[in-house]
Amino acid sequence: MNKKDIKKVVLAYSGGLDTSIIIPWLKENYNNCEVIAVSGDVGQGTELDGLEEKALATGASKLYVLDLKKEYVEEYIWPCLKAGADYEEYLLGTSHARPCIAKGLAEIAIKEGADAICHGCTGKGNDQVRFELTLKAFAPEMAIIAPWREWDIKSREEEIEYAEAHNIPLKINRETNYSKDKNVWHLSHEGLDLENPANEPLYNKEGFLEMGVSPEMAPDKPTYVTIHFEQGVPTAVDGVEMNGLEIVEKLNELGGANGVGLLDIVENRLVGMKSRGVYETPGGEILYKAHAMLETITLDRETSHYKRLVAQKFGELVYNGLWFTPLREALSAFVDETQKTVTGDVKVKLYKGNVINAGVTSDYTLYDENVASFGDDGGAYDQKDSAGFINLFGLSIKVKALLDKQRKSK
Repeated sequence: MNKKDIKKVVLAYSGGLDTSIIIPWLKENYNNCEVIAVSGDVGQGTELDGLEEKALATGASKLYVLDLKKEYVEEYIWPCLKAGADYEEYLLGTSHARPCIAKGLAEIAIKEGADAICHGCTGKGNDQVRFELTLKAFAPEMAIIAPWREWDIKSREEEIEYAEAHNIPLKINRETNYSKDKNVWHLSHEGLDLENPANEPLYNKEGFLEMGVSPEMAPDKPTYVTIHFEQGVPTAVDGVEMNGLEIVEKLNELGGANGVGLLDIVENRLVGMKSRGVYETPGGEILYKAHAMLETITLDRETSHYKRLVAQKFGELVYNGLWFTPLREALSAFVDETQKTVTGDVKVKLYKGNVINAGVTSDYTLYDENVASFGDDGGAYDQKDSAGFINLFGLSIKVKALLDKQRKSK
């Protein structure tokens, strides 16, 4: 679409550095177009405070704040949890939030009759892909504006200079300018000293961690918590039934207080570069580990092993922005089938950054103590049967060895 034809733009708006300067930039570079700001609330908390006032003050005609928290947990986080999906240990906190937000963005753009949708993702990151692939699924004919691929600004320092020149208030400064992404599931930290993998994250510096404490600052006494799952979905904590959002918030509180959920990795971005990030996912780590513990007694061997292969592919699809695709939906259907018996209780001990198995029970358990026992199993297992099994299982090894021996003797 030609720039002169763009009269109304819907902007994915967070109120952070990027999107704060995008509103005046759009008006300067796109014929003083109308800018409608849309913020998807996936649990940013106080980051949304004063957002409408700020959006309007910087040139937006209106602001939509979409409450997506429940949808985000139940329709994006839970499918990934059931799959056991991650990406290089990263629990996908930013990855599965983007399609949720972008879907809402597309719906508003269509409702408002917008000519284009704009986002503030950089040309170096993964989020541009996640946003735009979702927009292609829900608004395939809509033009997309990505300022980072157009403007002359080259760094966050230059963004700050632009904001100061346009009298745009910021909550950050040059010294504390970590790039952060926060939602109900996680908080990510990138930039500044973290760009050098040789630097240890400042876990104990006041204000660095926001969802919890470092393991060494966690209590010396462990915390026990019991989580109930129904078909792979957590439904109660310590016997108290809760909705998905309440469960995540409760476990964030417990996990954060015990130093759980810190991850420092150099990951392989979709766009080809390596990137160092520090993640806080306290409730997520508890849920992933508890869910995996429950599966150890409720899934048979072949399903369990194959599901790990599916989990890796599932995580890659989500990381790469391919949520709304036939393959991701097909994998979710497979995962849902495996979860029919993943019902039960998992007790874990939280202690100085660790999530330790403290007991798991299920009415669908496949663990038979009589069969597994080293003692008298009451005739449930005849140990003599193993001889025939080993002979058949090792037949190919034996045949090869005999034939090799014959060949060497010639």
